Amino acid sequence: MGARVPHVRVENLRVLVPSKGGDIAIIDNISFAIGRGEVLALIGESGSGKSTTALAVMGWCRHGSRIGGGQIFVGETEISALSEAELRPIRGRRIAYIAQSAAAAFNPSRTIIDQVVEPALIHGLMSRQQAENKAVSLFRALSLPMAESIGNRYPHQVSGGQLQRLMAAMALITEPELVILDEPTTALDVTTQVEVLKCFKAALAQAGASAIYVSHDLAVVAQMADRIAVLKQGTLREEGPAAQVLENPRDAYTSSLLSAVRPAPVAAKAPCDAAPLLAIRGLVAGYGALRDGVPSVPVLRDISLELQRGGTLGIIGESGSGKSTLARVIAGLLPAAQGQVLLDGTPLPPAVAGRSRAQLRQIQMVFQNADTALNPAHSVAGILGRPLEFYHGLKGDAATCRIAELMELIRLPRDLIHRPVRELSGGQKQRVNLARALAAQPQVLLCDEVTSALDTVVGAAIMRLIDDLRRELGIATVFISHDIHAVSAFCEDVLVLYGGAPVEMASREVFNGASHHPYTRLLLSSLPAMDPAWLGRVQPPVPTCAAAQCADLCRFVQRCPVAVPGLCDRVAPPVHAIPGQRWLCHFAPTSVTERDQA
Repeated sequence: MGARVPHVRVENLRVLVPSKGGDIAIIDNISFAIGRGEVLALIGESGSGKSTTALAVMGWCRHGSRIGGGQIFVGETEISALSEAELRPIRGRRIAYIAQSAAAAFNPSRTIIDQVVEPALIHGLMSRQQAENKAVSLFRALSLPMAESIGNRYPHQVSGGQLQRLMAAMALITEPELVILDEPTTALDVTTQVEVLKCFKAALAQAGASAIYVSHDLAVVAQMADRIAVLKQGTLREEGPAAQVLENPRDAYTSSLLSAVRPAPVAAKAPCDAAPLLAIRGLVAGYGALRDGVPSVPVLRDISLELQRGGTLGIIGESGSGKSTLARVIAGLLPAAQGQVLLDGTPLPPAVAGRSRAQLRQIQMVFQNADTALNPAHSVAGILGRPLEFYHGLKGDAATCRIAELMELIRLPRDLIHRPVRELSGGQKQRVNLARALAAQPQVLLCDEVTSALDTVVGAAIMRLIDDLRRELGIATVFISHDIHAVSAFCEDVLVLYGGAPVEMASREVFNGASHHPYTRLLLSSLPAMDPAWLGRVQPPVPTCAAAQCADLCRFVQRCPVAVPGLCDRVAPPVHAIPGQRWLCHFAPTSVTERDQA
C-alpha cells in the first residue's frame, strides 16, 4: 500500500480566548492529518475541545474565541489564511457540518425541504427541482419515513431522531469533500443508529469524502473511524489507527475512557412493601381532539406501572415509541385522555395548569435537549436561581450559596456560575439542565436522555450522582434512554415501548437474561460492539407478516421475525406474566427464544 497522502492537515493549532491576565489557549498545539476518504474520530470528555477543534477546521470559532496559531489545510487550500468572505463559498459546499443538536439548528418557521435544499441553492449547484429530487433520494437513503412528503413538514412535526437524519441530508446534498459530524447519532435510537451509520459510511465512501467524527460513543467510533485522536483539556493525548487506540491504548486517559463504556451495575435497592410513590393506571394519551375518549393522534395506550420511593425505572424503545410522551404526561405537560397518574396515592390533575406549586415541585423533568431547554442569553446563576426562588423563596446570599452547592453536585467549576449558557459545551449545558431540576428538591425525577450529550466518563459520573441522590433522598427516577447498557446497569426495572404499547416490563435481573419479547431482542442485537466489523455483520430482521390493520393487534407484527400469519396479524396478543417479567405476545418467553434461535 502506498504512502498515506493527507487531504486535511492541521498543524500546531491554537484557539485562544481573552482573559484579564491575557489570552488563554483552549486548544493548544494540536496536530493531525486525514487522508482522502479517511474518517478521523475526535474523542474525549465534555469540554476537551473536540467540537472546538472540528469547527476550527472550517475556520470558525465560537464568539469570543479566535484561531491564534497554526495552519489548517483542506486540499491545497489554507483555511487558516482565508477571510470570512473567502470562507463563505467553502462552508456548506466543500466542507459540510452536521451539528450535535438538530433541534437548535433548524428554523422552526420554515418547512424542512426549504432548509435541506438551501445549501445547494446558495452555492448554485442545481435548480430547485433538482435539489428537491436529490433531497428525497437522501431521505430514502437515510431511512426516513414518507420520503416524498416528510420535507413538507415543519421541524417540530418530526421526532428528534428523524430531525437529526434530515440535518445529515442537508449537509450531504452538496457532495462535500470534508464532512464534520458533531455527535450526529446522539439523538438516535439503536436500530435507527445502525441504519444511519451504514448510510454515513456508504455516502462518505461513494463521494470519496474525508470526515471528522466527533463522538463520546466509543462503540460507534469503532464502526466509523480509520484513525482516532484523543483530546483532554485542549491538548492531544494520543492519535493513531483506530484498532491500535481501541485495543492497545498508549495513554492512561484513553484507557479511562474505554473502561467507562459499559457502566458497572449499581446495587439494587432493598425490596419495599410500602405503597408506590408513583403509580400509573390505564393511561391513554396522544394529540388532537378526543373522540370517544381517544385522541385523534393516539400515542400511548394502556400504560400501567408502579414506582417505589427511591426506585428506578428505565424506559427504552425507538424514536417515536412514546417514551418522552409518557414523561410529559407524568409531568402534566400533556394531559392524559384516559387513566390516572397518582403521586403518593393521590390522583394528580392531568394538566400542569391544574396542579399546585407543591405538586409541580415534587415531579421535575430533565429535558432531552439542553440547547432548547435553557435560555442561551441567561447565565448559569440566573437559570438555577429561578427554581430556588419559585419553590423555596431563596434570594440573595442564600440562593448564591445553594447555587454553589448545586454546581459542586453536578461537578462543574464555580467559575462557570456567571457565564452565559451559550458559552458552555453540550455536556456542561446538560449538567446545568439536571441541576435546575434538582434545585426544586423533587420526589420524582424524569430524566429524558439525560446522558445523551455527555461523554462516557461524565455520563457515568452523572449516573452515579443520580443513584446517590435517589438513595440518600428517596428520589424516584424515571430514566428514558437509548443507552440500553446504562439502563440495564442503573435501573431496577425496565419498560420497553413499541408504538406506544408496553411490550415488555422486566426486572433488571430478568432483562439481563436471554428470554425477551422479539422487539427487545431486536434492540439488544442493534447495540454497537467495539468490534470494527460489527456494523457490516448486523442485519435487520426478515418480517413474516403484513402490517396490522387494527389498533388492538400487535404493532410489531410487520417487523417481527417470529410472527405467525393468520394469528399475529388477526388476533390481539395476550399479556404473559412470570416472576420479574410481563410481556405482550402470543408466545411465552421460552417459546419465542426457541423460535428466534431456530
